[in-house]
Amino acid sequence: MKRREFITLLGGAAVAWPLAARAQQPAMPVIGFLNPTSPEVLTEPMRSFRQALKDAGYVEGESIAIEYRFADNQPERLPEMAAELVKRRVAVIVVTGGPTSALAAKAATAAIPIIFVVAEDPVSLGLVASLARPGGNLTGVNILAAELTAKRLELLRELVPGAARVAVFVNPNNPVADATVRELEAAARAMGLQIQALRTSSGREIDAAFATFARQRPDALFVAGDTFFNSRRVQLALLAALHRLPMTCGLRGYVEAGGLMSYGADLRDAYRQVGAYTGRVLKGAKPADLPVMQSSKFELVINNQTARVLGLTVPPTLLARADEVIE
Repeated sequence: MKRREFITLLGGAAVAWPLAARAQQPAMPVIGFLNPTSPEVLTEPMRSFRQALKDAGYVEGESIAIEYRFADNQPERLPEMAAELVKRRVAVIVVTGGPTSALAAKAATAAIPIIFVVAEDPVSLGLVASLARPGGNLTGVNILAAELTAKRLELLRELVPGAARVAVFVNPNNPVADATVRELEAAARAMGLQIQALRTSSGREIDAAFATFARQRPDALFVAGDTFFNSRRVQLALLAALHRLPMTCGLRGYVEAGGLMSYGADLRDAYRQVGAYTGRVLKGAKPADLPVMQSSKFELVINNQTARVLGLTVPPTLLARADEVIE
C-alpha cells in the first residue's frame, strides 16, 4: 500500500472511531414534567427539585433532559400533554399541581413510572392502592392540604376573632372541591362560623366573586388549596387588600404577594422529595416499592404589614408560633 493511501485510510478511521463511540453511548434519560399552570409559579420549588436530582447524580442538560409541559391554567389540555410525554417515551413522568394532572398521567400510561405531588389522599383519588405499598406505576408526595383545612380555619379565627362570616374560594375543576367545602362547613359549625362557598376557575370569575362582596361582605376570605389559585395569588392579594379582607391561604407565596396569612406544607421541601424519588426511579427503583411520602415540614407565615393596614393586631402567641413574619 502506498504511503498516501495509508494516511488517507488512517485519517478516515480516526474520524469513524469517535462517531462509532458516540453511537454506542447510552441515550440521555428524559424526564417528563407535567403541571397545569405556568413555569413562573414554580421558580423556588423547581430549584429544590433540580438540586435533589443533582444530589442523586443527575444534572439537567448534562446527564438528563427534562421535557416540560405546562397547561397555563387550561386543565383540559392535560390529557393531550400527558399523551405527548408517553409518545416521547420518557423514562419517568413527574406530575405536580394537584389531582387533575396526576389523573391525566395515570390515564395515559400504566407502564412509565409516575411521581406525583398532590394535596389530597392519593388512595381516595385512585392513584395508589395504599400509602405503604402503592402497587402500580405511581408514587409521590401528599402535602396534606385537605387535612390542614380545619387548622387553617382555626388560625384565621385566632387572628380575626370577630369574624362570623367567611367567604371560601374553591376551584370547581378540582375533583375534591365539594369535599373541601363539606369539611370547611363542618369545621365552621364547630367554631360558630358561617361559610359562603364561591366556585371560581378563572381570573374573571375571581373579579366577579369579589364584586359580590359589595352586597354581602364577609369578614374574611379563605382560599382553598389549588394550583390555579396559586397562579393567581397576586390578583387575590391585591383584591383582598382593595376590599380590606383578611385572607388566609395554604402557601407562603400568597403572603409574600401581600396576603395576610398562610399555613401549609413547605412546597420546596415537597419538590425536593419528588426529586429524590425521581432519582431513585432513574436508577431502577419501582414506584410500587416506594411508599407515598407525606409532608412533615409545615410553615405558618404572617404578613404583619398587611395586618396593620387591615387594622388587626396579631396576637403575640400567634407571632411566636409563626415560622416567618413579614414586616
